[in-house]
Amino acid sequence: MTDSAALRKVIAGVRIGVSIFFLLFGEYKLAGPGFAHGGFQNYLHDYITTSAVGLWRPVLAGIVLPHAVFFGYTVGVVESLVGISLLIGLWVRPACVVGILFLTNMVLATWWEPGHGVPVWRYFGVELDHIPLLLLLIIFYAADAGRVWGLDGLRA
Repeated sequence: MTDSAALRKVIAGVRIGVSIFFLLFGEYKLAGPGFAHGGFQNYLHDYITTSAVGLWRPVLAGIVLPHAVFFGYTVGVVESLVGISLLIGLWVRPACVVGILFLTNMVLATWWEPGHGVPVWRYFGVELDHIPLLLLLIIFYAADAGRVWGLDGLRA
């Protein structure tokens, strides 16, 4: 086995592992009404008042918050679809683009969570649940990760 073939298999294995995170995140948001009918609104209020980047606050307050139930379910659906796509290796590149946009939104919504004026490492520390997944999705996109152990490889 060449180094390149082994690397593609490692990336495919990591893709499948990451899919489980997205499936778990989406499942709890869709399995019951708690997230979309209350939990998401609480998160939004916190993002708007304390942690969102300044240019992102009007988007959250003016577009997302008035339609919080819709967007709450949308978040669960997006996470679930990205998870399914990564798991079965179908349409991995489009799913990565959607996931990258979603995680970029999360970074913009939570960036100031440590507060203003704290050491820069604390901002990145708070984002450890978003930035590593974001970087992995970039790798999956660049590697066309659905071609190994996925349906994208069968379609090609």
